[in-house]
Amino acid sequence: MLKRSPEKMWYVFHITSRMKQNYANHKKYYAPHHFILLPLLGVLLTYGITQIFSDTSNILVWKLFSIVVFCILYLAIMLRQHYALGNQDRIIRLEFRLRYFELYSQSALETERQLNFDQIAALRFANDKEFKNLLDKALINKLPGNSIKRDIREWVADDMRL
Repeated sequence: MLKRSPEKMWYVFHITSRMKQNYANHKKYYAPHHFILLPLLGVLLTYGITQIFSDTSNILVWKLFSIVVFCILYLAIMLRQHYALGNQDRIIRLEFRLRYFELYSQSALETERQLNFDQIAALRFANDKEFKNLLDKALINKLPGNSIKRDIREWVADDMRL
């Protein structure tokens, strides 16, 4: 029987627990948005528009129906914001990797695995001099993101965050 290290076992479980990504399956769909909310919105909108012209005796009902369709549309728009924030979180991680590489001349992947997202996001507000010190503190003392932010003396603003 083959013996595997815990790291290798995790990798094997990870790969076998979901399909290996390739061109045919690389797209990711958010089922509530793509397969429920948007089709439902399309059907309701089409139905509502046809009923406005064919059932003028129930104008109040179709106005109420239109409000419901508008609410569904609003939810769809808010889900789009959810996607933007998810992408922004990915960009923050990439910024961390780039900055780490610029300061240490080595890959940040091992260090990144030891940090949670709040810590990574907090470190982006530190200047380069404080970054190294705060990173060490975060790794050794497991400082939460809020503590890291409080320890920053020279704040680097992020005016592009949504």
